[in-house]
Amino acid sequence: MTTVLIVDDEPMLLRALQINLRAHGYRPITATDGASALAAATEHRPDIVVLDLGLPDMDGMEVIARLREWTATPIIVLSARHGSDDVVDALDAGADDYVTKPFGLDELLARLRAASRRAVAPAAPIITTEHFTLDTGARKAFTGETEVRLTPTEWKIVDQLVTYPGRLIPQRQLLLEVWGPAYAKELQYLRVYLNQLRKKLEPDPTRPRYFITESGMGYRFEP
Repeated sequence: MTTVLIVDDEPMLLRALQINLRAHGYRPITATDGASALAAATEHRPDIVVLDLGLPDMDGMEVIARLREWTATPIIVLSARHGSDDVVDALDAGADDYVTKPFGLDELLARLRAASRRAVAPAAPIITTEHFTLDTGARKAFTGETEVRLTPTEWKIVDQLVTYPGRLIPQRQLLLEVWGPAYAKELQYLRVYLNQLRKKLEPDPTRPRYFITESGMGYRFEP
């Protein structure tokens, strides 16, 4: 079931969307301001966010920016702001779609279906190197014929790194994706877990060949 986080400070609209989305097979979660929206996104990891820009505690643009620090979840802006500049600003900030109020339920449902199609995850890759194999879908790792057990947290880190081979993944992005916003400054977590991964997979953990540290910036995976 697709989880949709609806963020709006109009109680009647929020209630109506909650009822209608549930009737159409969605799992709606609601928030009435930016702070509770960010907390709900962290806790529930929704598949889609429907976001009003006019929130009582912060501008919706800030909510978009803060979500984009750690998640690629589709964001549909739902706003009474009709100006083309507002639309452009929201899309540039990281929104995926923009619906102006008043709107029809059929239109919103169509936008939700389109966002769901775009958000379908690609097939989990199998990574084969000279020294180990990672089956990210089956959550199995091997060095030669020997299976190596990786913890759920280690797999989350692996997922982030192997999805973009050769690309630097910033420390903050890894912390947000793996542990969430409350851990955005806990750099020691990364050092500990990357050391564990190297001990399990690298031929020489003291001279890593695959899981590379870019000092002060982040990490990258070199297949």
